[in-house]
Amino acid sequence: MNPDRRLIYVAVFAIMGLSNAVIPILPELATRYHSTFGEFASSLLFSGYFLGALATMLPFGIMADRSGNLRFIGLGIILTAISGLIILFSENLRILIISRFMEGAACGAFFPAAFSTLSKCKDPGRCMGEFTFLFNAGLASGALVSGLLADTYLKGAILIFTFIALLSIIPLLPRHREFINPKAKGEKTDLLSGSLQDHFKHSFSEVAGLLNRQNSGIWLSSFLLNGAIGVLIAYYPDYSLEFLTKAQLGSAIASLYICAMATSLLVGRFRIKEKAIIGIGLSFSALGALFAIKYPFLGFSSLGGGSGIAMVGFALAVARMDAYRGLAMGLFNTTIYAGLSLLPIAVGFLTGFLSFEKIFAVNGFILAGALLLKD
Repeated sequence: MNPDRRLIYVAVFAIMGLSNAVIPILPELATRYHSTFGEFASSLLFSGYFLGALATMLPFGIMADRSGNLRFIGLGIILTAISGLIILFSENLRILIISRFMEGAACGAFFPAAFSTLSKCKDPGRCMGEFTFLFNAGLASGALVSGLLADTYLKGAILIFTFIALLSIIPLLPRHREFINPKAKGEKTDLLSGSLQDHFKHSFSEVAGLLNRQNSGIWLSSFLLNGAIGVLIAYYPDYSLEFLTKAQLGSAIASLYICAMATSLLVGRFRIKEKAIIGIGLSFSALGALFAIKYPFLGFSSLGGGSGIAMVGFALAVARMDAYRGLAMGLFNTTIYAGLSLLPIAVGFLTGFLSFEKIFAVNGFILAGALLLKD
């Protein structure tokens, strides 16, 4: 296997595993500050990661085109390891929130560069499929391992995935010259010339062209779907304190990603138009968001399976847009992280006067309303 590909596969598993290892233990991490911040402390810890990714995804993607993918893959791995160490050893809420933002910035550096590298594989479809599988495997493992180890050692999963991230730095050390000069290998590169300012101006003018009425349904539906997932994952640990153990909570959240893995692989084998795929996925997701109020495993499984289907439909629709593929995918990823970060924060202001059951019900109905946007 190509060394870059192997590095990306290990890194994406570690990055996603660490990001989700925090989820089942959010109440415990934020407990000290509940009296001051209420449930909003948990939402800040949850959303800090996604805000970091949201803020950096497009800028880092644009800079990777100029400076080389390996630099930003390496930056993502290093920032992940540093943030993991901070979360592991710190008990201060503000520092934990900053480290979660740093962890999100690591994701923003890593993903555009990783996608760009894999798109140049001899079989890019297979590479992307393997990457997506490991992406969801990391998310599922992070939630599951965290739930299983919480009673023994609260930050056990964080320790494990931080260690994997640290191991991922080792293959970068002999290649330090490529960080200084991406053309040092003497190979043909796709690095862009011209000033950085002109490059950013051109890239953002292309983004403005994508934000038109014709594409608005895709962007808004993606935002709402991922926002619904974010709300459920962010607040379910507090909601389920009385009726789920940490192991059961981790297993329920893991089922979301396992079902997403399965359905995203299966739906690609069927010749269905992307609008139909999106509609089917949103329907299952809306049902899952509602089922989760009383049946956590059924709800998370349905939500995950539906999101796996819908995300394939979104990706196909974005790929057919008349725009630079990398830029369009970067904007698509931005809508994902915007939903995951902003909606849980908005819901945090409602927890003082709305019950979790009502919040989750509204969440499901809004997601059902997204069905009207797919056309």
